[in-house]
Parts: sequence; C-alpha cells; structure tokens
Amino acid sequence: MSDLDSQTAYWDAAATTKTFTHPLHLPWLDDVDGHAVILDYGCGYGRTMQALAQQGFTNLSGVDTSPGMISRARALHPTMHFDVLDAPPTLAHPDASLDVVLLFAVLTCIPGNDAQRRLLGELSRVLKPDGMLYLSDLLLQDDERNRDRYAGFAERYGTYGVFETSDGTVCRHHPSDRFTSLLADFEIADTRRITVATMNGHESKGIQILARRGHLR
Repeated sequence: MSDLDSQTAYWDAAATTKTFTHPLHLPWLDDVDGHAVILDYGCGYGRTMQALAQQGFTNLSGVDTSPGMISRARALHPTMHFDVLDAPPTLAHPDASLDVVLLFAVLTCIPGNDAQRRLLGELSRVLKPDGMLYLSDLLLQDDERNRDRYAGFAERYGTYGVFETSDGTVCRHHPSDRFTSLLADFEIADTRRITVATMNGHESKGIQILARRGHLR
C-alpha cells in the first residue's frame, strides 16, 4: 500500500494546479505564544503557514515530500522556511523540540495503516510535553459516488475508504474512530466537524482535532 513518499511524482505534477482549502480555526491558537516553534508537516505550497504568519506567528517552518510543492511554496513565500522531506516520516528536529505541529490533509494521502502510525509516532517524538497537534482530515463520505469507489477498491487495498482518484493518486477517507486510535498517545482537547472542497472540487465532510502530547512516562 502506498506511503506518503511513494506518490511524490503525482504531487510534483499537481503542485501548480491544486488548491487546498482546509480552514485554520484560529480560536484554537489563541493561547499559543507568537514565538512558539510551529511545524507544518505536509505544508504543500505554504497556504496555512501564510495564514499563521498573518496572525503574528514568527517561528514557522514547513516540510513536504514533494519538491514541486516546496518550490511553489518558496516562490510564493520567499521569506519563510521550507524543506523537502527526504526520508518521511523522519524529521531532523530533536526530541521534544516543537510547540505545535499542523497536519492538514496529510493522512488522506497516506493510505497504509503502518505508515500512518509511524508518522504519528514521529510527531509525538518531536513535540514537547503538552505540545499541540492540530489535525485536519477527511471522513468517510456517505454519497453514492464515494460509497461505490470505497467498495470498488476495498479488495485491492485491503481497507474500506482507500480509493484511486481519477487523476492518478491513492487517497483514504477515515471513520472518526480511526483518528481516535491514531491519537491514543495524545490527549484530545477539542474536535470540530467541517465541510471542505477537495483538491478536485468535490464537497466533502471533514474533521479537525486539537490534541496535546502527553508527558513522558
């Protein structure tokens, strides 16, 4: 099953054509210091980082596996710091060094269970105790188009909710309890349901979760 880094060619090709729309819920960041160390994991072309900078956050960085996305991000936001993630999910950051990690529409791009768990483990490693993980992703949809493609690809990929898009990538939509399982080592502080336009222009149900890393045992 495809991991995040195995679809890089697709995201490089999509870098100049796709628009991402997951909203940044600013009240969740009210208590975050303006100098907090914030990482946008899977930053794409830097849209969310720009929104954070506009709110006065100064210590921002973004990583993505797609050189094409990072190239677009650097062109759009030349004063911001972006890096290509060469060996996902491994980050160069030391243990317990980040205050906030954003994970916006990333798990939908990682179909495999093991790959998702490795990523959440790596993010737990780099977050400080009580550090914040702000996750935004897509839920299983209940319309006929999506139900048909979930069923059509379930045998091939071994997971209901994994599917191939018409333009050549593999994505995953999740039941809400999947996120609860992935965040077992975190303390969930808040949850909100959202409606977003997908990168291919379809309206979809999503979820945003604010979670905090537990203290070291």
